[in-house]
Amino acid sequence: MIETKRWDVTNNNDHSKLRIEEAARMLKAGQTVAFPTETVYGLGADATSEDAVAKIFQAKGRPQDNPLIAHVATKEQLQKLVQDIPSYVDKLIDTFSPGPITFVLPSNGACADNVTAGLSTVGVRIPDHPVAQELLKTCTIPIAAPSANLSGKPSPTTADHVWEDLQGKISGIVDGGPTGVGLESTVIDCSQSIPIILRPGGITKEQLELVVGHVMVDPALANEQEKPKAPGMKYTHYSPEVPLWVVSGTVDKLREIVEKERKRGKRVGVLASTETANILEVKPTMNLGSTIQEIATNLYDGLRKFKQSDVDLIICEAFPEQDIGQAVMNRLRKAATQYIEA
Repeated sequence: MIETKRWDVTNNNDHSKLRIEEAARMLKAGQTVAFPTETVYGLGADATSEDAVAKIFQAKGRPQDNPLIAHVATKEQLQKLVQDIPSYVDKLIDTFSPGPITFVLPSNGACADNVTAGLSTVGVRIPDHPVAQELLKTCTIPIAAPSANLSGKPSPTTADHVWEDLQGKISGIVDGGPTGVGLESTVIDCSQSIPIILRPGGITKEQLELVVGHVMVDPALANEQEKPKAPGMKYTHYSPEVPLWVVSGTVDKLREIVEKERKRGKRVGVLASTETANILEVKPTMNLGSTIQEIATNLYDGLRKFKQSDVDLIICEAFPEQDIGQAVMNRLRKAATQYIEA
């Protein structure tokens, strides 16, 4: 166990600046510090130090062959970590960064080997969150940062989520309030002539194609035999404490499955959209929101809300796979113990 400091910077005052400076000093000294981005909270360490990065894997219990994303404050800092950048990448960076998008590019060796998991490429992104930006500018070094949760569990969207998982395992948490997008960044392989989406996220395929034309989706997203080029391509992710069933079908079918499992003696919790929750009228139901963006923002909090002490099974409705709904369903499929086509 180590002491985990917690800095509240939600007021954005002079004290906040001093707290961010203290967190930056800890990062530069090789410690691990969690901080908010616009997607989820990340667990940061100096991306140029193999020893510092190793502390991330230790704290999370993360497999060593799962690469990390390096976070930087500016386009110029991003360019210092990579080489052989295709011309279309400039357009994507200028349009979507800072923002929820990670660029996988040929590494120039500036990041430690355990950031890239031994690959010739590295994932880099510029987060669009004032606290993350201030921290990265104060550090002046690239910060490797996967999601700040125990490996395999739902990603954290509040500092309390991070505290719940990693208190006593990391050096500090910068509390900047709840995150915005709620799902991890889109990861796009830009090491070839045509960009390839490796992980869906806050920036959709349709948005990307408006800028650069043809964009591919990696058919190996679910191929666990491949060495992953990006986080989220391998291993079980985002799993709640209790089994999760995702049900695709009508509200009546959803109700039928809930009632059937309750008759078997199970305590069932439901995750659903506002519309479905109002029709179902069963308790406990967590209302994730009325739009797909609200559902994306609230998904991980919903997966964390139901504990073993409350329910034996979580049943979640499947959502339309348009726009960010693609990313929502990607995460739900990885989290689910069963997917039911009703």
